[in-house]
Amino acid sequence: MISTLFRTKNVEQSIRDTEEPEQALSKTLSALDLTVFGVGVIIGTGIFVLTGKVAKENAGPAVSLAFVVAGVVCALAALCYAEFASTVPVAGSAYTFSYATLGELPAWIIGWDLVLEFALGTAVVAVGWSGYIRSLLDNAGWHLPASLGGRDGAHGFGFDILAAVLVLVLTAVLVVGVKLSARVTQLVVAVKVTVVLIVIVAGAFFVTGANYRPFIPPAQSAQAAGTLKAPLIQLMFGWTPSDFGVMGIFTAASVVFFAFIGFDIVATTAEETRNPQRDMPRGILGSLFICTALYVGVAIVVTGMQHYRDLSVDAPLADAFKAIGHPWYAGVISFGAAVGLTSVCMILLLGQTRVFFAMSRDGLLPRFFSRVHPRFKTPHRPTVLLGGLIAVVAGFTSLSELAELVNIGTLFAFIVVAIGVVILRRTRPDLPRSFRTPFVPVVPALSVCASLWLMLNLPAETWLRFAIWMAIGFLVYFLYGRAHSRLAPQEKPAPTGPPPPPERNDA
Repeated sequence: MISTLFRTKNVEQSIRDTEEPEQALSKTLSALDLTVFGVGVIIGTGIFVLTGKVAKENAGPAVSLAFVVAGVVCALAALCYAEFASTVPVAGSAYTFSYATLGELPAWIIGWDLVLEFALGTAVVAVGWSGYIRSLLDNAGWHLPASLGGRDGAHGFGFDILAAVLVLVLTAVLVVGVKLSARVTQLVVAVKVTVVLIVIVAGAFFVTGANYRPFIPPAQSAQAAGTLKAPLIQLMFGWTPSDFGVMGIFTAASVVFFAFIGFDIVATTAEETRNPQRDMPRGILGSLFICTALYVGVAIVVTGMQHYRDLSVDAPLADAFKAIGHPWYAGVISFGAAVGLTSVCMILLLGQTRVFFAMSRDGLLPRFFSRVHPRFKTPHRPTVLLGGLIAVVAGFTSLSELAELVNIGTLFAFIVVAIGVVILRRTRPDLPRSFRTPFVPVVPALSVCASLWLMLNLPAETWLRFAIWMAIGFLVYFLYGRAHSRLAPQEKPAPTGPPPPPERNDA
């Protein structure tokens, strides 16, 4: 029983599965495409919203250092992802990596969690995008009927038609081909990065040195909380995080960390990359470096334009330009945010379909979803299924009900990937590795500790949701996945009853 739960799928078998004609994805992506995907999903609402929130509530002007700390934590995980993705160039990211090292049940747990995380993330981003577009339409004098504007504020029937249409359009783009998705993403990311650079360059001319004093404000004890909204570490040990001061930088880092989530999605496209051994590390690490530099630049500029205590929490960048008498820039920033969310939504949907596809190809989910389109060579069945479900969720659910993304799943995946690198180094030292995580096992150990620390700083209710979803996942695995796994038929059943008597030889 225990042995079946931790049976592993060797790397060679995983790679052979990608060569089956009906399950082979088209290899069209380059290092540039991967970098664009990473930048496209990482730069979202975080850079437009979180900067002001954590500066005002947690770190002051030192929020730029918080972005550096969060970037370092992600870099530790990214180094581990880069080795795995270049060594095991198979769709599924952390799910596939853990299947090759820790076993089937841990792989299922991670895959099950990533599917939920990406689904909620896609729905949340689609609803947020809809809000930006409705605002722009209202400014132009065009107003949607209240019943089609979403659930928030609706009386009676309410459906967010814009959010649903966005998900369906992006679903169609992903079905037609990942290369088309890359082209669309390149255009969207170009607009988004241009807007961010405008903020940095234009804002630099309005920086006032006095706004940086003090750069690290005096420490203040954070308000204690005893409900499920309190961090788990506070409920367990009574430790209360502090705001401002040196520890406030780390408190802020635990918040802005979630603005970096997304680089791991690049690893889900390893199977569709022309030269994964070379391009995967470049795409993962390159996108993370670019986004960290942009985040730090924006944080330095916005806290220099306006004193951190006066920053807006909802739209700090746009409101900072309004405060100095330049509302035109505020309009550009709002447009960039709306355009930017399009790429975030598409890449989250892309990552989810690849994890689902990999799980179905292994038999843990119905293998009906493991067939690729005969013309487009994309996993069209899971893409259509998941796109349709997410469109319904985004249309009928309010943003407040969707709540925050299940970030705990990503941190859990970070831990598993870091452990997996160490295990694969010991069990398969013969595997060719074009990229090697430096200082193993020190870097993976640091990645585990940093991710676990951030997990403990998550609210207890997030852990509760995680536990409930995992419980459902265990039921699905034991009722379906374990018996239908492609590894299951290879195992011989144990003999039952007494052994047969030996044959007599009367000769």
